[in-house]
Amino acid sequence: MNSIGVFGLGVMGANLAMNMANKNGKVAIYNYTSDLTDSFQAKHQNKNIEAHYQLDSFINSLEKPRKIFLMVTAGQVVDSVIASLLPLLDQGDIIMDGGNSNFLDSNRRYGYLKKKGLHFISVGVSGGEKGALNGPALMPSGDKEAYQQVAPILEKIAAQVDGKPCCSYLGKEGSGHYVKMVHNGIEYADMQLITEAYQFLRERLKLDVNQIAAIFEEWNNGELESYLMEITSAILTHVDEETNLPMVDVILDKSAQKGTGKWTSQNALDIGVSLSIITESVFMRFLSTVKEERMIAEQELNGPNPFMGAVNKKEWIELVRQALFMGKICTYAQGFYQYKQASEQYKWELQLDEIALIFGGGCIIRAGILNEISNAFKENKELSNLFLSPYFKDKLNNYQEAIRKVVIKGMETGLALPCFNASLIYYDGYRSAKSGANMIQAQRDYFGAHTYQRVDKEGDFHTIW
Repeated sequence: MNSIGVFGLGVMGANLAMNMANKNGKVAIYNYTSDLTDSFQAKHQNKNIEAHYQLDSFINSLEKPRKIFLMVTAGQVVDSVIASLLPLLDQGDIIMDGGNSNFLDSNRRYGYLKKKGLHFISVGVSGGEKGALNGPALMPSGDKEAYQQVAPILEKIAAQVDGKPCCSYLGKEGSGHYVKMVHNGIEYADMQLITEAYQFLRERLKLDVNQIAAIFEEWNNGELESYLMEITSAILTHVDEETNLPMVDVILDKSAQKGTGKWTSQNALDIGVSLSIITESVFMRFLSTVKEERMIAEQELNGPNPFMGAVNKKEWIELVRQALFMGKICTYAQGFYQYKQASEQYKWELQLDEIALIFGGGCIIRAGILNEISNAFKENKELSNLFLSPYFKDKLNNYQEAIRKVVIKGMETGLALPCFNASLIYYDGYRSAKSGANMIQAQRDYFGAHTYQRVDKEGDFHTIW
């Protein structure tokens, strides 16, 4: 009998199946269409993998309680697959969804299957196809007792850091997919911040791609160490074989997305969380898609002189490095604040220090900063915002001047740095004990009698203006 079944043999599903088999698990595989099963069989030879072409044969090959890992397209397809599985399953069987499902869908499926006597585990998976094969970061949630039954498999295939798996039970319902969703939002912002640093170095300091690659490689050996910094340096050294130009210059500046960044921003609005940096990164992807309009606008609309003149490039490179790290801190602060608020509102009891450790290996946003984030929440479980932990407070105090200079110079020379700017605005807004919201509340009371609170006594008040 097989210990687990993998349903869906796209790149991620196929690599996860191989990962499970390579870790000495007995794996059954199945795909709705036989072509991917045939392709898998032709490409891979592994005695621990058993291919099936009939759904009932696939299900009957699994030891009970059956454990089925779905790697299919998020959305209606997941519901369709679950519907096809239900007549063949027994009470106590476990369905795991490893796709990029919306956490609200996962909440619904969790409740629906629970009524059927079945377990549903929402599994966020990060690391891309290489991670799936060699060890991804896994973010599972659902019934804890069901997780304990699949834990030996999931924790074995996950990335390992210091002998510990980048996989841990996160909480109830679809919280695993929620954690993955916000992970992707952080990823969006981190990518945009790195891009803005690259643009400043290239378009304002006039460094070439090889110089910037070397700078990023050096930065990656310090506090900015991360997977995204590592691959960005590699990207900058890659040359297009057809044109002999840097590959980055051959790629059209239109960035796509699959929706998880947008979901993250939408949920922030739903639960009342300031998520300006991640949201700006989503907006910039939207703006990038109107390439033709931007080309016309460049000829029609005026801007400032884009040249910085004679400057100390070494000094500015260091300012950009500090600005980038501060932007990263602000992004993680917003993302983990969203986790904290969602956990309280949805009653998930998310362990923020554990989430940071899961991200420490295998996933796209893995970075050295995550150790500091984990330590911050481990030392203070009630920490409201990373800004107030000793390590990050010191970094922000030391680097805030650098990000100001970079943002101002970008504005002076007409270079859009939306995530750098959003980071600075969030920092200044959060550190200001007094805001202008009293004026807004007065306006609301004037035109709509929405009332307000006073600074000198309790209660709600209304003025006849």
